[in-house]
Order: sequence, then C-alpha cells, then structure tokens
Amino acid sequence: MLGLLSFPGERTGYELKKWADSSLRFFYWSPALSQIYAELRRLETLGYVTSTRSGPEEPRTKRCYAITGAGRRALTAWADGEEDAGPPVLKHPLVLRVWLGHLADPVRLAERVAAHVVRTQAALDDVRQALERAQGVTDWAHPQVALRWAERQHLAELELAHAMLADLDRLPPPEAESQLPYGAPTDG
Repeated sequence: MLGLLSFPGERTGYELKKWADSSLRFFYWSPALSQIYAELRRLETLGYVTSTRSGPEEPRTKRCYAITGAGRRALTAWADGEEDAGPPVLKHPLVLRVWLGHLADPVRLAERVAAHVVRTQAALDDVRQALERAQGVTDWAHPQVALRWAERQHLAELELAHAMLADLDRLPPPEAESQLPYGAPTDG
C-alpha cells in the first residue's frame, strides 16, 4: 500500500485497487479491495498514512489516503535497504499438474496447457496496454521498467508453455498400469 501511495496525489481505496490491477499484478500480486482497506486502517494506526473524507455536499463520501513522512521514510528504508530481496517464489499450479500428468488424461492435460497459452497471451496484451498508458508519464518511469520486465516474463512464459505442449506431444501413450520410477513411494 505504501508503494502505491508513494506516487504523487491522494487516492481512494478503489483507486489503489485499480492502480494495483494495472501494474503490481503483473509481477507481484494485486490485493482484494477488502485487504486494501484493512491494510490502510493498519497503516493509518501506525502513522504511515493519513486519510481525509470528502465533504458533506457529495452524495457519497469518499475517504482519500496519502502517505505520511513517516510512511515514506519506512518505505524508503525498505526499498533502498541493504537486505537482499530474496529469490522469487514460484508456485505454478499448471506445472504441478503436468508433474502429476501420469494421473491425468493426456488430452485434458494438453488442453489445460493450451488454455494457459491463451491466458498468458491475454495477460501479455494487458501488460502492453498498461505500458501504453504509462508512456510519457515522468512519475511512472520505474513502474514502466517493471512493466517491461513483466512483458518479457510473459513472452518467456509463452515460449515455455509452447515447449511444454511439444514435450507432451512427444510422450508415448500412457500404459494401462504406470510404472513408478525406482525409489518412488508405493502403497506397500
């Protein structure tokens, strides 16, 4: 949340959600709206954000949030800190299913990989649209770098998925009784 608020201007929780959906989700994660509001309340309690309500003349009041000096210092200390960011965490449900492919219907498994190709292409298109919207916005120079990384990552994911389809296509047809490799756990 602090990172989203570190750019100029105040934002509502809904605006923060839209910003996360159009940038963060491509390389990290996009929180649910309920998570955003809970985190904003927590950060406000810590003194890292402030909020203001819109005036009574508006039909629906809105609460806008801004980062405080303390919040900016805490975020800067983390972003510019000496601590290693650590390795990326990879949890790829499709790859897990392929790993368990000896238990799956080969046609259905290939269909799932093909569907992943379609989803990844759609995500790549979304990244490219986000890049177009960010072009020329000076304050978004670093988000543009992250979005270009996300574009390259999706291109690599497409290449990997196409290679996986080719690998699956080259597999021999499944036998009636699969032979477990040596050392694999058995029932007995």
